[in-house]
Amino acid sequence: MNVLMINGSPRVGGNTAIALGEMEKIFAAEGIDVETIQIGSQTIRGCAACGSCFDKGRCAFDDIVNEIAPKFAACDGLVIASPVYYGSANGTLVSFLDRLFYSTSFDKTMKVGASVVIARRGGLTATFDELNKYFTISGMPVASSQYWNGVHGRDRGEAARDEEGLQTMRTLARNMAFLMKSIALGREKYGLPEKEAFRMMNFIR
Repeated sequence: MNVLMINGSPRVGGNTAIALGEMEKIFAAEGIDVETIQIGSQTIRGCAACGSCFDKGRCAFDDIVNEIAPKFAACDGLVIASPVYYGSANGTLVSFLDRLFYSTSFDKTMKVGASVVIARRGGLTATFDELNKYFTISGMPVASSQYWNGVHGRDRGEAARDEEGLQTMRTLARNMAFLMKSIALGREKYGLPEKEAFRMMNFIR
């Protein structure tokens, strides 16, 4: 099994990396492969709503979004992590996720998702809710922990002192590993849930 982790921070080796590193230790102990990709310092433009991905099966802007799409398709679980900026996720990460989820047509059902947020003080739960919406619109079960998935820290390395936050990360990784393994067994025995044909309704008609 494998997990893809997206680090939305622009700071290499920063507090977001510390939080994800705590999860990586648990995944390794559980026999789960991990690939972590840092995208926070890259230039990633937002979605232009051009609709070309419907025909091409990939984003019109040929950058890291298209590079990571096959990794997303192949993974059993996805972790997205962000520092908190003005009570929200890093704008670069949001642009990346908007385009990644919208331009990929493969079935994301039952891939396990988890979001991780890091802040000096406030904005953790708002950003946590923001990131989880990518999973819940895609049929992806959301892994939970013993508390909301956040770690506190501002200056480089401060996250390492948040003992409860790091414990939350370890618990999250264990729960995520259990979910992925359980879903794999369930898929083998029962298959995936039946899907109805999608019915789109506009509010204004």
